[in-house]
Parts: sequence; structure tokens; C-alpha cells
Amino acid sequence: MPASINGDTVTSHGGLTYGGIVSGMEMRASQMLHIFDELLKFLRSHGVKKIVYKTVPYFLHQAPAQEDLYALFRFDAILSRREASSILFSSNRPKISENKRRCIKKAVKHGLTVKQTDDFDTFFKIGEKVLFNRHNLKPVHTAREMRLLAQRFPDNIKLYASYIGDTMLAGVIAFIFPTCVHFQYTFNDDAGLEMGALDIIIENLINSVYPSSTFISFGVSTEDGGRHLNEGLIHQKEMFGARTVVHDFYEIKLF
Repeated sequence: MPASINGDTVTSHGGLTYGGIVSGMEMRASQMLHIFDELLKFLRSHGVKKIVYKTVPYFLHQAPAQEDLYALFRFDAILSRREASSILFSSNRPKISENKRRCIKKAVKHGLTVKQTDDFDTFFKIGEKVLFNRHNLKPVHTAREMRLLAQRFPDNIKLYASYIGDTMLAGVIAFIFPTCVHFQYTFNDDAGLEMGALDIIIENLINSVYPSSTFISFGVSTEDGGRHLNEGLIHQKEMFGARTVVHDFYEIKLF
């Protein structure tokens, strides 16, 4: 179980979106109970008072694997946080909304093109401007950090952008898993917003680039540990046919 420790709290993992016990195809429910028992004994012996366990969303599993969820229940874990995430099930999805169809047609009419690129600098300049002007925020990562990650994992992290001529208008960073493609960053500048620049990227990725992916993940639309739902944001994802699944976080108190 990859984990980090801060004071007397262990988190799986403090710097990651999700964590938990990594297991293979041979894992059994009774085995997981034994693993949890030994894990809690070990952490208690080292003065740990609380575990924060970030479950792995089921759509990232390569096989059904929720033995840890059963163990969490058996060891009196408390659900402490629940994020609403939007997922498209590729083989059985609702039709795209008429609004999104119009946006995509508008992008085609304006002559926008979509391609993979390594121009993270331009993409993050768009992102920094959008986040600051619309939300007074900054991106969690920098262009340099994302470029480094993409260079280390070229088959798993890719940037796709839409252009009018040579000018980038919008972009999406896709994280590719065996069962799922996850959209991590989606930025659309003001001109791109008017032309459907982001919509044509998403449509292209869903239908042309990754049509065989079992799931398409649009990410969470909640804030404050899941207590606040950004209705405008999740509506944009639902218009592509995405439905809501939850990403749960648990706590176990050891003393």
C-alpha cells in the first residue's frame, strides 16, 4: 500500500488522487481481512492514530476488486468524503445533447483542427489565464512538471489540442489506463469558448482516438470534500452522455 505519513496520520497516498492496497488476480476476501489486520497492528505499533484510505475507483480496475471495501467495513472505517465523478460507459451511453452537437458543428464550420501536441507551455498559459480570470485559481501542476511526466510516460499521458490555423484555442490532457481514458486538465480560452474548441476535442477523443476504451472519465465536479456540487460543470459532462459515479474516502481511527 503506497502511503505517506503526516504526524500521526497515514494516507494512501497524500500526494495522489487515489490509493489503497495494490493486489493481483489471486487476491481473496479472507486474505484481505488478514492483510488489514496486520496493517493496522503494524501502524499502531508505530504510533499512527488514523488512516485515510482513498479507494481506487472501480472503473480503473482491470478486474472486479473490492475486497478492500469489504475489509474497510469490517474494521469500522467511516466514510469521510465522497466526490461525484462523471463517467461515460462507451458501449452503452446516452446520446450527446443537441447543445453539444451544435457546438461541434460550429467548430467544424470555423475550420478547427484537433491534434496531439507536446506544446505544454502554450496550453498552460491558456490554463493559467482561464483559471485566474474565471476562478482566481492556479493550475496544480506547471507546464514543466506535466511535460516531464508525459516524457516519462509517453504511452499514458498525452496532450490533445484544437487549433484555428496555428493558434491553440483549447486542450485536454488525457491519462490512458488499460480500461479507461481520464481527462485531467481541460482548458478553453475565450475565443475557443465561442467556437466549440473544447467540445470538438472531446468528441474526437471519444469517437476517433479512443473508441475502444471501456470508460471515459471526465473527473470530479465537487468541492469541499464532496459537500458542494458544481452543477454547471457536471452538466457540461452530462451533455456528452456521462453519468455520475462516486469516489470514496475512508478513515480508520486506531486509538
